[in-house]
Amino acid sequence: MAAALEVEADLSFSVEVDGREMSGTLRGSGSALELRLSDPDLLGGSGTEVARAVADQLAAHGITVTLTTDRPLVELGVERSGFLQRRVTGSPHIAISSLAAAFRILALRGSSDAAALVPPPTPLPLLPTVMRRPQQPTTTHDPDGGGYPRLVMAPSTHPHPGDHQAVFSLGALSVIGSDSGADIVLPGLSPLHAEVRHTEDDEFEITSLVAQDPVRVNGAPAYAPQLMRTGTRVEAGRWTMSFYREEWADHGRPYGGRIGGEAGHQRPQPDREELRRRH
Repeated sequence: MAAALEVEADLSFSVEVDGREMSGTLRGSGSALELRLSDPDLLGGSGTEVARAVADQLAAHGITVTLTTDRPLVELGVERSGFLQRRVTGSPHIAISSLAAAFRILALRGSSDAAALVPPPTPLPLLPTVMRRPQQPTTTHDPDGGGYPRLVMAPSTHPHPGDHQAVFSLGALSVIGSDSGADIVLPGLSPLHAEVRHTEDDEFEITSLVAQDPVRVNGAPAYAPQLMRTGTRVEAGRWTMSFYREEWADHGRPYGGRIGGEAGHQRPQPDREELRRRH
């Protein structure tokens, strides 16, 4: 943690959104400030990405800000909140002041005017999940490794403008490069630029074959094999592609993806060795 800052604040403000005005004050000294608002409904139940980012920065500088209306609602910048608080807010640096404040925040989230200043809130689970026994998926239920694994070219970098969006099927070993013998030929790359390998664990990994201007996976250079799951972004030179595999075969989801029961109680899948013995 950086050295704690000492501040002096005495600020009044007002803002108008869709014909409604919210006024407030920011006051305090030392490392504790109070932000008092006249109409918190315009915040729409803040507490998602924006609030978490602000709380992280405040905590890094040793400052706390208490958001208050007719009563304290939340405190941003706390050193570390409790376990249940972190489960609700998604941040170790946000603390809800009381149970009454929690109900007030939930009411704000449901307000029809909630979209004015902040992004929509993250939905909470219908039932508590902290007491459930952990269930770890192991492998797809498809022993043949199906699911049509493929790389799909982003429209903005399509190699042939006007044609259909390019889709490249992946096999046991697929080489990407500018060489005419490559499985996926893309002009402007090294002759053999990268390779995608289907592993014994029925996963697909991509590795750069060049040190200069390597292939990137979600923005990071893939000097070593990088696992790909549905939605993984792959950048090779000026080309951008995404990896896709049907959910029922993609190991990132258990037992059939949404077909297997979205948000349902899902049992672990069989071990890969067990599947090999069966087939």
